[in-house]
Amino acid sequence: METDSSRNGFWQLIKKGNTSSASAAIGNTGIAIVKGIAAIVTGSGAMFASAMHSTADAVNQAFVFAGSVLAEKKPTRRFPVGFGRVINLFCMVAVIVVTVMAYETIREGIHLLSHPSESHGFWLNVIVLLLSIAVDGFVLIKAMKEILHEARVKASGLTILRAAFRHIGRAAPPTRLVFYEDLVATAGGLLALLAVVVTSLTSFTLLDGISTLLIGCLMVVVAFRVGYDNMVGLIGVAAPPEVEEKVAKIIFSHTQVTDINEMRILQEGRYYHVEGLIELMPGLTLADADDIKFKVRDSLLLDKDISDVTIGIIEDNGFKNWKHA
Repeated sequence: METDSSRNGFWQLIKKGNTSSASAAIGNTGIAIVKGIAAIVTGSGAMFASAMHSTADAVNQAFVFAGSVLAEKKPTRRFPVGFGRVINLFCMVAVIVVTVMAYETIREGIHLLSHPSESHGFWLNVIVLLLSIAVDGFVLIKAMKEILHEARVKASGLTILRAAFRHIGRAAPPTRLVFYEDLVATAGGLLALLAVVVTSLTSFTLLDGISTLLIGCLMVVVAFRVGYDNMVGLIGVAAPPEVEEKVAKIIFSHTQVTDINEMRILQEGRYYHVEGLIELMPGLTLADADDIKFKVRDSLLLDKDISDVTIGIIEDNGFKNWKHA
């Protein structure tokens, strides 16, 4: 039965994969090829660093998209809580790729500082970098919108960036990875463009090495941040306070519920597992109490971000246990 449903649902899993990482992988593959050719033709160190970054992004985001597809697979008897943490494993591998690319970029930057070299092909560099900034900027905007969509937050115009930073913790691991990587990619493209323009118009050739070194350092920052987020995700992290409040609000929408004795919400990938013990008004029959419990569970499962709910019930003990409601 599981095999049949898996076969029938293969394309459904593909469709549920993280769209930000898919579009980023496609865009960065094309940009990495163009940058690589430009770096070979012009000899620009900043272009080389930018090409390395785009290559790392393309590999990572394709890999992470595959992980996001597997993470959508439904629970089985062997894995009853699902595959949500698979995406954290894939993102950790992506961190290793970014770290290796960052090392190569920093090494190239140090070499250029010790042995500055003149680059040529000014207009080729400028056109390629402008194209890169446009593509990375487009993917970055898409990732920010994806963050707001996953966090169920509305924003428009210039407020999108601020809202994306504010709610980044509620986004899926692949969306966070794409956001951080393309934020650095866009900044790195601007640094590389600055280096190309300055080194072509002035004799300050050291800027090529400086910008290459800065891009490598930014990649290290991304690797550290994404690595930390996914390490926490693999251990098991509590849901953000706003998610906890939303769950409590759904529970208290049932008038027979008088209190939440205890509750734990665990985040796995972009989904949440809810475990709780709720208090019901005194005098209910066992059958009525069971009906209420199932109604509370079903209402929680209507939320697309909640994948699993375990609810226990007791009679109201006369004390207020829930402090945040």
